[in-house]
Amino acid sequence: MIIDINMHHLPEDLFTNEKVLDGFLSTAPRAFGEIASVETLANGKRHLILEKPKGYQNLNYVEGDYSLEAKIQAMDDAGVDKGILRVPVWQEWLRLDTCKIVNDNAAEMCKKSNGRLYANAVLPPWGGKDNLYELERCLKELGMVGVQLACHYGQLYLDDEAFKPYLKILNEMEVPVIVHHTPLPVYWQSIYEYTNLRRELGRIIDQATAVGRELFSGIFEEFPNLKFIHTMFGGNWFANYHLLMPHKSKKKEVLQRLDTSEAEKIAGYLKNNIFFDMTHPASWGKQVVECAIKVCGADHILFGSSFPVVYGWMSEGVEFVKTLDITESERELIMSGNAKRLFKLDI
Repeated sequence: MIIDINMHHLPEDLFTNEKVLDGFLSTAPRAFGEIASVETLANGKRHLILEKPKGYQNLNYVEGDYSLEAKIQAMDDAGVDKGILRVPVWQEWLRLDTCKIVNDNAAEMCKKSNGRLYANAVLPPWGGKDNLYELERCLKELGMVGVQLACHYGQLYLDDEAFKPYLKILNEMEVPVIVHHTPLPVYWQSIYEYTNLRRELGRIIDQATAVGRELFSGIFEEFPNLKFIHTMFGGNWFANYHLLMPHKSKKKEVLQRLDTSEAEKIAGYLKNNIFFDMTHPASWGKQVVECAIKVCGADHILFGSSFPVVYGWMSEGVEFVKTLDITESERELIMSGNAKRLFKLDI
């Protein structure tokens, strides 16, 4: 079985329902440099664009790409059995009223998919009764299998005190959490001018920063049941796995420049609380992905395509994982076993 845990979802009537479209356009914080607009392409399809700063595109959504039919066709073409939906990036800003529309549409899409699709709930992460009522509705009434968060909201990463009321509830309910990247990290000024640095490295920096802050802040000590699944391999976190857990030198040093007291604790958090979404694995290359699996463990990595950002990422990703020099049991964990376990899928 193949489960794609990173299939993007937007309301199917996003480009035709002015209320829904306004819910997306009006919430992007223009005062902080996020410019949202809609254009019409040469083929007549409408195109939602997010720029930061103005003139530098970070996100592009094309009318028709997010339909149920497009998803099922891509899954059939690639040999993907199940998909788990998430809202790409916009969850950083969406108001509760728009989140309810998004959740309802995702639930209806899952219902029509004949068991092929599941969804994550999206809602503002600040706690509060109305927001928590929506969480309960999504999990108990709409049948959603997890929730999603952004790496950061404005300038606040998830270790900030502002998120503790929500994290406390998620910890108590033992709900798996997808942590999706945002278009750029909080401090993005040195990377925005070049397209690939902005659109790829920006996401990696954002994820790596988020994972690091979560690990070193101690939020998993306070909320030990949280399971965070980060996109983009957690921002190449496998490359930092041991570097940021230094052990005390065997030599007598003049200065203790690094904190060596928490290596064992951080290793425990990485084992129990942090997992990684491959996010279009073929783009990374065989050696890199095999290294990530060796360092992080196949039981901590899940297949995800980011469909439909690039249509080919799904089919290329499935074929790519078949070429990896890993055991069949490792391949099974990555392609479905971990998703079944973390999202409690009875399939």
